[in-house]
Amino acid sequence: MKRSLAYLPAIALLLVICNSIPCFAQDAIAVRVDDYVRSEIQKQHIPGVSLAVIKNGQIILAKGYGYANVEHQVPVKPETIFQSGSVGKQFTAMAVMMLVEDGKLNLEDRITKYFVDAPAAWQNVTVRHLLTHTAGTTDYPGDFDFRRDYTEADLYNRAQVIPLAFQPGEKWSYSNLGYVMLGILINKVSGKFYGDFLQERIFKPLEMSTARIISEGDIVPNRSAGYRLVKGELKNQEWVSPSVNTTADGALYLTVYDMAKWDAALYTEKLLTESSLQQMWTPVKLTNGKTANYGFGWSLNDVRGHRIIEHGGSWQGFKAHIARYVGEKLTVVVFANLSQANPGKIAHEVAALYNPELMPLAAKTN
Repeated sequence: MKRSLAYLPAIALLLVICNSIPCFAQDAIAVRVDDYVRSEIQKQHIPGVSLAVIKNGQIILAKGYGYANVEHQVPVKPETIFQSGSVGKQFTAMAVMMLVEDGKLNLEDRITKYFVDAPAAWQNVTVRHLLTHTAGTTDYPGDFDFRRDYTEADLYNRAQVIPLAFQPGEKWSYSNLGYVMLGILINKVSGKFYGDFLQERIFKPLEMSTARIISEGDIVPNRSAGYRLVKGELKNQEWVSPSVNTTADGALYLTVYDMAKWDAALYTEKLLTESSLQQMWTPVKLTNGKTANYGFGWSLNDVRGHRIIEHGGSWQGFKAHIARYVGEKLTVVVFANLSQANPGKIAHEVAALYNPELMPLAAKTN
């Protein structure tokens, strides 16, 4: 009996050590993540990066690297606010699906039901087509003046005169204008500016306290500056008009903390039913029977058999990416303040540090 008692402290110590191994391993991976992100910042000449790694809906790493503002030497923190670029499209798509569940929209509705003065070419364009980039609407035309202020009516009138690039459902072609139209549609159906709808139905319920529409006029704590490289020299982002910074194709302020709350909610039915969420993450079927790897505001990919629901964004000196490895319940969010940055590469390779099976094929080494 005395011998058994003598061994108790050693056994207790061993149990503590064993239980701590996952923490030690996680800390070791975090060090590798730090080294990797810092090396990519140098390679890509990125002023600053904000990163979050989320597992089972919980943040396991949230960190800032480099500078949010180069002129004032302000470091990036997890609280630093970045612009979303097209990562914002997933929120627009969510708003549309909420209106579908509210019974105010139908995915198969022709948009001429809501835009009664639409051109004849739009007769077969549905809400689903706009969500999936299969409507035939184009991107902003080459002569679009981003320094001019537009009302929603102005944007609608501008879109009307642009011919469809193909018949609805025939092809997949990324269309920012299609999502601009969805924002106008949200306003028509709900009676609210799409940004106010997001605030009321998504951001506030999920306590995404710093998520909001872009406003360069407002005082926004922890806001980062956007940059671009011109002949190898760092320059400030190019100016666009205030109204162009409010459209539904991706004009949000977000932090990695906001995105972590968003990611966690997508594993639940807080915002939508499971069936509606699955519709958002189903590849679009074209009229020729083929599919494109895009749902409603999300790209749908896989690596080595592991499914990825993801999207990137680029706007006004900022780049963003969210990669959700849903089978592993692992998500990586990356914000960067350089127009030439590649946050998708960073997100994918950080994920592979946590699970080597997620290593992108192009990045595989012998």
